[in-house]
Amino acid sequence: MLINGKWQEDWQPVQAKDEKGGFVRQISSFRNWVTSDGSSAFPAEAGRYHLYVALICPWASRALMARKLKGLESAVSISVVEPALTPQGWRFGTYPGSTLDEVNGATYMHELYTAADPDFTGRATVPALWDKKTKTVVSNESADIVRMFNSGFGALASGPDLYPADLAPQIDALNDVLYPGLNNGVYRAGFATTQIAYDEAFATVFATLDILEALLTDGRPYLHGDRFTETDIRAFVSLVRFDAAYHGIFKCNLRRISDYPHLQDYLERIYTLPGVAETVSIDHIKQGYYSIKTLNPNGIVPAGPDLPWVKAN
Repeated sequence: MLINGKWQEDWQPVQAKDEKGGFVRQISSFRNWVTSDGSSAFPAEAGRYHLYVALICPWASRALMARKLKGLESAVSISVVEPALTPQGWRFGTYPGSTLDEVNGATYMHELYTAADPDFTGRATVPALWDKKTKTVVSNESADIVRMFNSGFGALASGPDLYPADLAPQIDALNDVLYPGLNNGVYRAGFATTQIAYDEAFATVFATLDILEALLTDGRPYLHGDRFTETDIRAFVSLVRFDAAYHGIFKCNLRRISDYPHLQDYLERIYTLPGVAETVSIDHIKQGYYSIKTLNPNGIVPAGPDLPWVKAN
């Protein structure tokens, strides 16, 4: 991680623990906003902003999905890091599906953080929304970036309203279930350093999947009914990684998503929405998670599972 702008040690997945040995996620450091009404230092402008992502990462994939669904591909450019985590964290390169950093010429993601803040302390995470004009990170919080793409780019964006006002209370309430139970729950299981921390996280993951399965039993296409919202993005990015990675490398192996008939149908339904499959790379997901040496020291990537609904990309 970076300490006062200097890279201090090899990348480690767990850099903070609670009293039970549970994984604690770093709080996002950059929390500025792009707005279309001139109310912030970062006005919406086509071509001004650049999104740094990893196809392995569900948090980055939230932002990538929102960019695609809101029709912002021509307004916001992207760079994609390589899937394998290196001793210096995320790296740009030539692995298929990855890119070089053609905006700033960085080799590692952490170089962008010190460019934005020479004294930065913390982890250099993705996604990161970069302002080409002021040469800084606008935000590295995926939830904020999704909402910026939804409403902060004004007429530059199109597509569905991912956070409609009439559904906001329900969206916020279910998001508050999804984050600890599934989105971060799988990480708390996978990176637990004690049995009790793992057991608690494991139970929460599957309790949350049971809740989602039950919600979908009435035939609704999406979690809040007929309208696709940001909650569906949050659920999808974890579900699409589950059988390929979390079931194995994170030891979340009570059931697979394919064992939940409604969740599996829901997963495939979202995957086939226009543009969504382009934001998913099962190869990057497997290569990335199984590159974590503390969990998989020999670096062997499993050949399975068979996912017949996934497009070749």
